[in-house]
Amino acid sequence: VGFDRNINYYKIQYAQLCLNENADCQFIATNMDRVTHLTDSQEWAGNAAMVGAIKGCTGREPIVVGKPAPLMIDYIAEKYGIADRARICMVGDRLDTDIAFGRNNGLKTCLTLSGVTSEPELLGDAPRKAGTEGIEPDSYVKSINDFFSPTVCKAE
Repeated sequence: VGFDRNINYYKIQYAQLCLNENADCQFIATNMDRVTHLTDSQEWAGNAAMVGAIKGCTGREPIVVGKPAPLMIDYIAEKYGIADRARICMVGDRLDTDIAFGRNNGLKTCLTLSGVTSEPELLGDAPRKAGTEGIEPDSYVKSINDFFSPTVCKAE
């Protein structure tokens, strides 16, 4: 189950039939994001709403393959022989997915404030979004551009 702006009853029923009628059918979810940001002005129901519909009609729990589940980092660490995951830094704009992914999997974390999480929210000067309570990055930057100096990125 992945994010679908055109979810409908037919698709839910089709998924329910596949999962309940086929013993070998796996219930895989790309993520459990409560909300997504399709515009700057508001939050929209995220993939968790779609996954919840399928969980509700099948009684099954999904295998989550996206953040903050460990599947991706387990693969990367094994493929590249990285024994010390603290040498990896997860950079992202969401506390509940990106930073939680890093924290849950032994990575360093860096929050970029150019996306979902604001500086007042991070520093406790504004209310935290549900599901982000207690999740703190190791460091944060205003923008991903803070990682690059003009001379490093200068085209020649």
